[in-house]
Amino acid sequence: MDGQTRPVTEWIYFIHPPRDDFAATMTADEKAIWAEHFRRLERLLASGQLILAGPTLGAVNTGLVIFDAPDEQAARQVMEEDPGIAAARTRLTSTRDHQQIQLAHRRSNPAALSAP
Repeated sequence: MDGQTRPVTEWIYFIHPPRDDFAATMTADEKAIWAEHFRRLERLLASGQLILAGPTLGAVNTGLVIFDAPDEQAARQVMEEDPGIAAARTRLTSTRDHQQIQLAHRRSNPAALSAP
């Protein structure tokens, strides 16, 4: 290595469900939104941008998405275009809503990686 740091391109965001047991209690509309969310993740994976995505198991089902983006603006765009997030911004259903979504740069702020 030549002593220079390379730009860091890995980003993460967390998706907090509107209620406990969300995966088991989704409405038909919510299932449609999450189906599109999954198709979008498949496209990001096919393009090489997605590193890892999935829900945590248990009653809370927090989701996480780790992906590549050249800068924070591009990373925010990836996050904001997620159908699960876009829908939550127009249809908030509890005080635990997607306001808690975090976008963290994994090397510049490692503490930001812990979900609330």
